[in-house]
Formats: sequence, C-alpha cells, structure tokens
Amino acid sequence: MPTAKKKAVVKSAAIAKTLDSALAGLTSICEGGAKAVAERTKEAKKLAASSKRLSKKRMTLSKRKKTATARLKKDATADNRKALSAVVKELGMVGREITKVKKVKDANNAELAGLRETVKRATAYMKGVTSADRVLNKPKRKTRRKKKAA
Repeated sequence: MPTAKKKAVVKSAAIAKTLDSALAGLTSICEGGAKAVAERTKEAKKLAASSKRLSKKRMTLSKRKKTATARLKKDATADNRKALSAVVKELGMVGREITKVKKVKDANNAELAGLRETVKRATAYMKGVTSADRVLNKPKRKTRRKKKAA
C-alpha cells in the first residue's frame, strides 16, 4: 500500500511575504487605475468637444444645403449647382468624421466604465485592508490593577 506524502506546513515567513506582495499589488492597482481613469476622462472630454463641434458643423451645413437647394430650384445656374454639390460633399465628409469619432468615443466610454468599476472595487478593498491594519496595529492597552478593598 503506497504511503501518502505529508504536505509541508507553510512557514510564517512565506505567508508574510505572500501577504506583503498582495498588498503591494493592490496598492499599485489603485494607483495605476486612478491614473488610467484620469487619462481616459481627459480623452473623453476631448472626444465630447470634437463630437459637439462636428454636430454643430453638420447642422449648419444642412441649413446651408437647404438654402442652396431652394436657390437652385429658383435659378438653375452652374454656380448654384456647384454650391449645392460643394455643400453636399462637405456634409458627407463631416458625416464620416462624426462616425469615426462616435466609434472611438463609444470604445473609450466602455473602457472608462470598466476602469471606474475596477478602481472602485480596488479602493474598497484597500479601505478594508487599511482599517484592518489599523485595528491590528493598535498598541496594547495597559490594564490597571484593581485596588484591594481594605
């Protein structure tokens, strides 16, 4: 009958080392996550401004297209046709830019939401560990001896 190998008992130094490395990892996650959230938020603001600018431009171009179309119906000259085609071309270009920005903006927002959730969890764990450390590292109180009743 084969004998089962005895499992080695884990040493306190190994446990302490593992615990310290886990705490260091959690700390670096919190710091790196906060930096990543700040960077993604900055990028989101830029993309939002760009999106707003492009949608304003599209709105003005659609108004310009409407007036150019009306002008072309009144007077079908080559200049009016060229003006309308230029507006239509620019409107198409702006539409393609809006599509590109929207795709990048959506990807950034999805990543930002994931980052925020992860950082929130890591911060909560860090707070728990910090409060546990505070409790564990309190100095022992000296107990006063009770006076004997005379």
